[in-house]
Amino acid sequence: MTTLLDADRDHVTRYLELGLALGRHIDGLVDAYTGPAELAAEVAGQPPVEPFRLVDAARTLLADLEVDADLDPSRRHWIAAQVRGLFTTAARLAGTPVAYADEVEACYGVRPRMVAEEVLADAHRRLDAVLPGGGALAARYGTWREAQAVPPDRLDAAVASMADDLRERTDRRFGLPEGERVDFELVTGQPWAGFNYYLGDLRSRVAINVDLPVLSPTLSHLVAHESYPGHHTEHCRKEVGLVRGRRWLEETIFLVGTPQCLVAEGLADLGLEVVVSADADERAEMASAHLRPLDIPFDADVVAQVATAAEGLQGVRGNVALLLHEKGLDAGEAVAYAERWGLMPRLRAEKLVSFLTDATWRAYITCYVEGLPLCRRYVAGDPARFERLLTEQLTPDQLAGGL
Repeated sequence: MTTLLDADRDHVTRYLELGLALGRHIDGLVDAYTGPAELAAEVAGQPPVEPFRLVDAARTLLADLEVDADLDPSRRHWIAAQVRGLFTTAARLAGTPVAYADEVEACYGVRPRMVAEEVLADAHRRLDAVLPGGGALAARYGTWREAQAVPPDRLDAAVASMADDLRERTDRRFGLPEGERVDFELVTGQPWAGFNYYLGDLRSRVAINVDLPVLSPTLSHLVAHESYPGHHTEHCRKEVGLVRGRRWLEETIFLVGTPQCLVAEGLADLGLEVVVSADADERAEMASAHLRPLDIPFDADVVAQVATAAEGLQGVRGNVALLLHEKGLDAGEAVAYAERWGLMPRLRAEKLVSFLTDATWRAYITCYVEGLPLCRRYVAGDPARFERLLTEQLTPDQLAGGL
């Protein structure tokens, strides 16, 4: 009998086993693991556990967590939310039909919703008023964005310069543990724009995808999101405070398909506002200070105006996901919708649809669409609340309740 069903093991160990075993079936589900090596070796040394046994293991663990009086209630609440996500993923893997919106809600803790096309049309009108040039909006927006491409031979220098600045700001505001480090690399052939591979021992490897040109207006956000004060900072602070300090080993695994992803993406998207400014003009000036010395195209005034006007288009990505998975649009129709309402060039629309149809990432877009506004409402301009996101176990329902 698989150890995943062994009730003699403590609940945290069973949670780690469940995540590792489910990851044997789904590439990328285990985003990071820095826990006990012997546990990972034990799971890897067994044949993959049948999906229906993983479902049973998750169901049993959830029931046991409900009556566990030894775990701190907030910690138990967090682990149970994680296990509900894994239960849903295992159930789908075992062949149980799960509606897309139900899957997202069970895995990530919020229910996806369509953004009305009136909202998107209003964003179009605001963009039309601030974009330079004339002609059709989609062509003008696409031309302007692609003209902001960072020359490949200057991308490394721009990333390093921004990372150094953001690291100093993050350390000054929140503190960084001694010895932490981020290494950046450029990659191709991935469905995402950037990815933080947390290696443990306060180290991260951040990959930036250059399948499509990297654009200067979004580069500072990308660097902040993946490193300071985003994913790398969260991983480091929780490794020091929760794993080393409190021996909460559930924090040694990061699993796709769980609420921790939505909180992590929300705080990472919010990070630039927290350590630089909530004002788009000030964020643009910060980016300009790093890009102009490298002769990288960047008009801070226009970038700030466009960023503010375009924020209403963030929901397009979630709409495309719902249209694909709930309404039955085919890939071509989804690309056309992204082109029309997201004002995306075809290659970027196709990249979005490839992400939304990837077996691992299909439901993940909600972490971006809903994570940022949820974390922004929770933080409400208070850096101490942002620090709680970096250092504590919080779930989406707790953020919505203002805990």
